[in-house]
Amino acid sequence: MEVKPLNVLEIRNAAFSYDDVENIFEGINLTVDKGDVVCILGPNGCGKTTLIKCLNKLHELKEGAVYINGRNIKDVNQREIARNIGYIPQGHIPTFAFSVLDVVLMGRSPHLDFFETVGEEDYKISENALKKFGLYEMRDKSYTSLSGGEQQLVFFARVIAQEPQILILDEPTSHLDFGNQLKTLDVISKLASDGLSVVMTSHFPDHAFISSNKVAIMKDRGFMDMGKPEEVITGSNMEEAYGIKVEIVDIGYDRKVCVPIKTVE
Repeated sequence: MEVKPLNVLEIRNAAFSYDDVENIFEGINLTVDKGDVVCILGPNGCGKTTLIKCLNKLHELKEGAVYINGRNIKDVNQREIARNIGYIPQGHIPTFAFSVLDVVLMGRSPHLDFFETVGEEDYKISENALKKFGLYEMRDKSYTSLSGGEQQLVFFARVIAQEPQILILDEPTSHLDFGNQLKTLDVISKLASDGLSVVMTSHFPDHAFISSNKVAIMKDRGFMDMGKPEEVITGSNMEEAYGIKVEIVDIGYDRKVCVPIKTVE
């Protein structure tokens, strides 16, 4: 008898409330397998970021559960969560002028004992992560001197040095120019092809066509639709979610884009 492998990440009947009165979301179910890229879409204020924070125990669910490799996240300490989940939040304001290499080395923290310092193996892993993103030559530069796009790539290198199974990304392209948005989506696709599982939020439905194999649209406290990008990102769903008429255009090269037509009166 073949034994089906456990989902890398699973959300079961999740609900969350800040005041224990009105739920931000409820009845959320999602499974993430190895190599999946799941893109969560939805209008501002629908609860995407809140849900993302529940996935790595930054918020505690009111109901339901999150499972990592079959284990309830409630039973997993934050250190072990960090060994399994790499998290890049929506915005990051650098404070100290750490070198690029130092920032990436911070990703090794979950693997070190309390009084342990980074060793040769940690440097090797961090330098390889920098090479993966073409950042090795700027390893000694100050992180604060980099452009927004370069800083984003350094953060990707840091979470790769962390050696997680899962990447959780909250609007990873929101502060990037057009070129760096596409480069970031390409990085996400390559990481997934290496076996990492990715859950990300986005305000750009087009991006799901580029990098994702599963899409969920969040609205009215839950997922209004979920499935393959070509099945979920439709004109009717975009109109229901965002209140605008949208045409989905096939531009060739196995690519589709969303073209807004007008707001719904």
